[in-house]
Amino acid sequence: MIPRYTRPQMAAIWSDENRLKLWLEVEVCALEACERRGLTPRGIAERIRERAKVDPARVEEIERVTRHDVAAFVDHICEQVPEAAGYLHFGMTSSDVLDTAFAMQLRDAASLLDEDLDSLRGAIKKLAFEHKQTVMIGRTHGVHAEPITFGLKCAVWYDEFGRHKKRLELAKEQVSYGKLSGVVGTFGHLPPDIEEEVMGRLGLKPAPASSQVVQRDRHAFFFSVLAGIASSCEKVAVEIRHLQRTEVREVEERFHKGQKGSSAMPHKRNPVLSENVSGLARLIRAYSVAALENVALWHERDISHSSVERIIAPDATIALDFVLHRLRGILENLVVYPERMKQNMELTRGLVFSQPLMLKLVERGLARDEAYRLVQSCAAVSWDEGRDFRDVVRSNEDVAKLIGTDELDELFDYRRFLAWIDRIYDRVFGDG
Repeated sequence: MIPRYTRPQMAAIWSDENRLKLWLEVEVCALEACERRGLTPRGIAERIRERAKVDPARVEEIERVTRHDVAAFVDHICEQVPEAAGYLHFGMTSSDVLDTAFAMQLRDAASLLDEDLDSLRGAIKKLAFEHKQTVMIGRTHGVHAEPITFGLKCAVWYDEFGRHKKRLELAKEQVSYGKLSGVVGTFGHLPPDIEEEVMGRLGLKPAPASSQVVQRDRHAFFFSVLAGIASSCEKVAVEIRHLQRTEVREVEERFHKGQKGSSAMPHKRNPVLSENVSGLARLIRAYSVAALENVALWHERDISHSSVERIIAPDATIALDFVLHRLRGILENLVVYPERMKQNMELTRGLVFSQPLMLKLVERGLARDEAYRLVQSCAAVSWDEGRDFRDVVRSNEDVAKLIGTDELDELFDYRRFLAWIDRIYDRVFGDG
């Protein structure tokens, strides 16, 4: 991922140095297990731990000759500890090292993303409670429907990201599997108990069954979960972009001192951060498709997945880390305009009360379709003549026969739509 969208902690997980350190840890743990069982001479692993240092530049130099990254890495360690030659990488294949280290990287990346989700949900929760009673119009198909509160909209987001948190936890568990089962998964040269011991020391589980690789359905699920999280981030970003439109202007990204919205138009204040979230979400979703393509490898393994994962693993996790952080910042600094929300609710001149009116007519004895068509005809007059919906209804004889003026006024009260907000909040937030 380009530096513009990279945060240091996540980048460190995918650095060449960290990757080689993880390879070394896998190799040394395996060698120590072999030494304890008398498969290799004692003391070699200890000397490697004392003297070996990873140097990405040197490994790259050797790889130009070997044309094989793990072989180059083994040669690099043996340069520093010559007595390790013949014992380091004993009974192992490259994927034993690669897939096990990869599992640790994905696990660690998931842990950071989980922290990001917690921080984002914290920002959403704060907004939800600040605007629990901030009334605004709810929109379906982009058209005014019935009143909601801005806090309720935030509560929906909070609940959604809570589900993502659970999915990410499961995805983290699913990729936290390594292997030392050899070239085709038969433990041809090392016994399963070595695999079990090493995985335990590394904080992983042994894959119950594997070929030359850990099966890629695990990774496909992981990246699909990341794509889902990114999509929900975009959902929030798109909502902010819509609500910041000039003719709506119910919320707005904070415009900071010295900021410029356009190189040509000095008046512009654009939702550029939310647009950035939308763009990166597209990329993260695309990476999930590539991960799904990696599931169907030839027989016990081919290498077609390798080039893909070298790109999508760091890029998807780094991009999502950035997106979650950026969205949190947007929400923490979001400018909300409650008065504008009220003004926009009045644009339809009370038409949002059509359903309460219809239901009251049904309660008074009209068939539902008859009541629907009566209210619809009044709404049409309000739309076509630009009249207040309540005035149109008051002047309708068929309505007047069934509903008195005072009772009608009670129907046109926004508070009726908010009666269960507390109940919804209890469901979403509990006692919090």
